[in-house]
This record gives sequence, C-alpha cells and structure tokens, in this order.
Amino acid sequence: MRNIRLLDCTLRDGGYLNDWKFGHDVICNIFERLVGSGVDVIEIGFLNDSRDFDINRTIMPDTDCVEKIYGQLDRGNSMIVGMIDFGTCSIEHIKPCSESYIDGIRVIFKEHLMYDALEFCRKLKDMGYIVFAQLVSVTTYTDEKLVELTKIVNEVEPFALSMVDTYGLTHSEDIVHIFRVLDNNLKPEICIGYHAHNNFQLGYANSLAILKEETDRDVLVDGTLYGMGKSAGNAPLELLAMYMNEKCGKQYDTEQMLEAIETSILEIQKSVQWGYNMFYYVAASTRCHPSYVSYYMNKKTLSMKSVNEILNSLEEDKKLFYDKKYAEGVYLDYQKSECNDEGAVKELQGKFLKKSVVVFGPGETIETEKEKIASFMGSQKDVVIIAINYIPKGVKPEYLFLTNSKRYIQLGSVLQQLENKDISIIATSNVTKTSGKFTYELNYEKLIDVETEIQDNSLVMLLKILKRSRVAEVNLIGFDGYIEDKMNYFKSNMQYDFVNNKGNYLNDYVNQFLQLVKDDMTIHFVTTTQYQE
Repeated sequence: MRNIRLLDCTLRDGGYLNDWKFGHDVICNIFERLVGSGVDVIEIGFLNDSRDFDINRTIMPDTDCVEKIYGQLDRGNSMIVGMIDFGTCSIEHIKPCSESYIDGIRVIFKEHLMYDALEFCRKLKDMGYIVFAQLVSVTTYTDEKLVELTKIVNEVEPFALSMVDTYGLTHSEDIVHIFRVLDNNLKPEICIGYHAHNNFQLGYANSLAILKEETDRDVLVDGTLYGMGKSAGNAPLELLAMYMNEKCGKQYDTEQMLEAIETSILEIQKSVQWGYNMFYYVAASTRCHPSYVSYYMNKKTLSMKSVNEILNSLEEDKKLFYDKKYAEGVYLDYQKSECNDEGAVKELQGKFLKKSVVVFGPGETIETEKEKIASFMGSQKDVVIIAINYIPKGVKPEYLFLTNSKRYIQLGSVLQQLENKDISIIATSNVTKTSGKFTYELNYEKLIDVETEIQDNSLVMLLKILKRSRVAEVNLIGFDGYIEDKMNYFKSNMQYDFVNNKGNYLNDYVNQFLQLVKDDMTIHFVTTTQYQE
C-alpha cells in the first residue's frame, strides 16, 4: 500500500524572506509545533559552508551546527532533513548520519548539473542519509531529458525524486504530465515529491492534483505555514493537512499549525510580504526569471504592455537564467523602434530657431517654489513653453515632450482633454500612441546615450533637440536633480528607486552634458537645483 507524506519547509524556504533570521525562540516554536502536528518530514534549513553559524538563523555551515540549534528539541516521529543547494556545502562539512541530528538531506540542482549532483547524492547516501534529489525548475526538462535523468536516479536510488516548480509556471495538467513521465520510468520504491510555488495561485490545487494521481508509488508534497516562501509563496501547509485529513486518511493536528502561524508567522509577515501579486504573475505568465521583470519595471519608462512584450521576446534559453547584460541589450533594441524623423526635426527647427524656451519638469520645486515661478513667468514674453512627461497646473505649454510610456499612460485623461487644443506632442519613437499618431515623432535611438548606464534622461534628450534647432536660451523650471532618500518629484509615482548612488550618477551625467552645450545656448535654472548652470 502506498504512503503519502507531508513535508514542511517553512524554516528553509521561508528564510529567503528574512535571510533565515527567524530568531532562536521562533525557530524552536515553529519546530515544536510542527512536531506536535505530526508532519511527516520537517526541513530545518540550509547547509551552506559559506555562512557563519548564527543560532538565530536556519542557514548553517555544517551538520554540527544543526545540533547547536535543534539538539535539545524533541523530534517526535518526524523525519528531520536539511537542504543543500548543490555546490554550496562540501562533503567535508557533513558528518555521517549516525553522528548527525538530521535523518536526511535534500539536494537541489539545475538540469545542467544533474550528473554531478546525483553523484553527490550517492556519497550522502553512502554516509547513511535519507537522500532527496530535487529538480530545480523542473519545467525546463523535456520528456527525453526526464527519461535520461531517471536512468541515473535509478542507479543512485535516493529515497525521493522531487519536482520543483521554482517559478510557479505550471498548471495542473502540466505537473501531472511530468509526474507521469517520472512514474513510468522510476524504480517503484523511489518516492516522487512535489514542491509548488504560487505565482498562478495554483500551488495548493497542483499539489492536490499530484495527491489524486492513481499510482502505487509513495508520494510526498511540500508546504509551508501560511504559504510563507520565496516569491509568490508556497502551497499552505495547513490547507494540505486539512485535505489529507479529510481525503487521505491522515491525522495531522492542524490546530498546532494554526498556533505556529498565530504566534510566529503572522508576526514575521508584518515586516516581510509574500503571496500572489502582479509582479510574480507576470514572471510566471511569460515564463521568465523574476529578475527580468524587476529590471524592466524599475526602468520606470515602460508600460506593463511594453514589459510583457519585451519578456515574451526573450530567447527561450535565456528566460529562466537572468543575464543583466542581455536584458539591457533587449531593452535598447525594443526602444529603437524605427522612425524616419527627418521631416519632424526640420519642422521643429523652424519653430524653435533662435527662440527663448521655457521647459517645465516634474521636480518637487514645482510645488515648493510657486511664487518664484509665477514671478519669472510674469516677466517672460514671446517664449516657447515645453513640458516634459507631464502637464503643469496653471500653465499652458505649447508642446509636450513625451519619452516615457508609463508617464504617457498616467497622462491619459489629461491628454484627451487637451487633444486638438493648441498643444503639440513631441514623442520619441519608443512611446506608442493609443490611436493615430503624435504631432511629432522623433527617433529614440538618435537621442539616447548608449555609452552611459542610464541612457534615456529626458532633459538631456530634449536639450539635444533644442541644440540642433539652434535655440538661443533655455530656462528650466522643476529640474531639481536628485537627492537620495528624498522625494525629488512633486508626485510620488514619478520617483526613481535609487540604488548604489544612482542619484549622484544622474546629477554628474547631466552636469557633464550641460558643460558640453554651454557654448551653443544659454541655460538658466529658475528653480533650486542640484545641477550646475
């Protein structure tokens, strides 16, 4: 008769959210509650020899440290296991099972490492451990590769082979198909496990699909308390236990699980969040590594439609292995929409030639220096007024310069009211109009600086146009520059997410450009700025 088991990995997978720093009291409470609940397998954290021992953390450099954290705790009838991400803990840091607190070790590995990783599993088995082989990103395996894998697994004979849906990409029929390929090719005594992530809100449903499969083989499903875990989280342990009690004849004490959630997990959730959200949905729906989604969304220049289009255009063999340099190249290619702008440039040169121009930006000084702005504007005659990526209140610009798809969408209702009302839109070719064409469309590729880290600064792009148009004088309002840890825009949804001194980098970049053009046109800052005149 087959055996089905429930494994909890809260103290391991949940640790991605807090760098495994649960605190020793919380670690003990969670562990004791899980033992009390009768969970079959408890995963107590990572073994990683690059990390120092910390009694408050569930990531440990060797098996001796497991004893220091858990040694005084009653194990009950649960199997106790640790996890090794293959290559992060050498065999020298693992004592034989007979000298260790843990019963087993789960080894996670990517497809290209399967031969070496399974040889490592063999060594652990020889040391007396119950060994689990964990297929990271199981969705990358073809059926043929899965069959090839099972041949090696059958030679090593680990306790279990687990399917890990690392990025939450599968629907029930997908994971069931993978299960059946493994079930048809593995030795009958090898258990098949499943570890879900919840990007599509399907972690629980997919786990049930595995539990419902008609097979004589032992089956294992993973869960975490309250679904705590990396990215969109995991299948909730308490839901799996409830189902297995009702449908599979198990007798887990779910009240102990709820006590652990109430006393420990909810407190953690006050400072770190997990669970389904749009970010992880986009990553899963485009079958991409979450870092690609983060990279493109943090550009602050792309609409969600554009982000999706870029992600769907990534090469298949790149999607699940993040490559920042590749991501930047794809971004630039996307932004280089072909645009013959010779006619538009010539017309704008005629309108701006030797004129005085006032340019409005969205800096915080738009709100804090209203009197200074009003006084200046009252003194101006025969000037061309241009706004960049927003429409200032109380001012009627003749031109709106658009370089940012996201800002274009934010301006939607305002632009509808202004359309055909004596305002011309100058848009770079990376911005797509919802219908028809903008008044002027300029080639984005000609205006960016490919040699810089941040290539599409809108002020610099406009100044390039004005320089080509031989504008005599440019007065800048609301171009404050950047101060990190401070609101630099009058609206919070325009704010940059600064990392690694990017604010200073942007200031220096603009200042260098201002030095280059100072002999071609006079530039004056009306409002307070971090830039140099």
